[in-house]
Amino acid sequence: MNVLRILPLLAALATAPAAAATRQAECLVPSKPGGAMHLTCKLAQQALQAKPDAPRLKLSYLPGGIGAVAWHTIVSQRRGEPDTIVAFSGGSLLNLAQGKFGKATPDDVRWVAALGIDYGVIAVPADSPWHSLRDLMAALRRDPEKILIGMSGTIGSQDWMKMALLARQAGLDPRQLRFVALEGGGEEFVAMQAGYVQVVSSDASETSLYVGPGKARVLAVLSDKRLPGPFATVPTAREQGFDLVWPLIRGIWMGPDVPEADYRRWVQAFDSVESSPAFAQMRARSGLYPLALKGDALTRYIRQAVADYRRQARQFNLVREH
Repeated sequence: MNVLRILPLLAALATAPAAAATRQAECLVPSKPGGAMHLTCKLAQQALQAKPDAPRLKLSYLPGGIGAVAWHTIVSQRRGEPDTIVAFSGGSLLNLAQGKFGKATPDDVRWVAALGIDYGVIAVPADSPWHSLRDLMAALRRDPEKILIGMSGTIGSQDWMKMALLARQAGLDPRQLRFVALEGGGEEFVAMQAGYVQVVSSDASETSLYVGPGKARVLAVLSDKRLPGPFATVPTAREQGFDLVWPLIRGIWMGPDVPEADYRRWVQAFDSVESSPAFAQMRARSGLYPLALKGDALTRYIRQAVADYRRQARQFNLVREH
């Protein structure tokens, strides 16, 4: 009888390390494949693969509302899942600030880690007649009705805001511009390659997938100085007479009821992988730049970012009061 009792215990102990090694986790991408949200989860997946005790991360897609559908799904139905993380961007925070997530606030979820920072870009097809941001803005002043601008999201999205702020500096009313609302950066560039839009308001990370001979041409980066890598020769908007810098944080959050121990486990996991030289290379390949914030420090950053976005959005009467 004693042997019979011990055998199941020995079997359980023998399989425990294998079970831990193959623990599954999920990264929710709040957009269709191909955009920056996808790249964020992909970067998290690659980084965690290099950590022997980290879970295997699978990617799932839950597009809609630049993060709103994923937000409401987690907050209303999946609040305490200890192995579900969700990608976010500055665009998500802008929509949160404008009230597009309902009455939600930054304190409704748990902020895990920033994986890097991105910057806005303005791009056109490789065969476009416009070779600078000045060329494009001059064309928009002449006849804004002729130019279709692809953006991720709708009026008030971060892609819309970038063009609206540039238009205002060029003496244009943003309401004169013609936008095409798309879901994610992948759709933006597909639409541009098909000739459906003539301009894309996008971000460096997702644009890096589509630049090159015969593809997209970047007219300006919305950073305080020129970016290294594939955009090294692209002037900033400031160099071309438009004072606009648009940084975008990219990172990971979790549900509000995730146990403290599990939340800290994820914070520590990203803290560990982000400190390695290998991660710096992965981040650069994803078109992102360094921003090392985790846990409580990231939460403070998010609260301030949402407050800043709300002030910007109020310039265009875009904040929904609930």
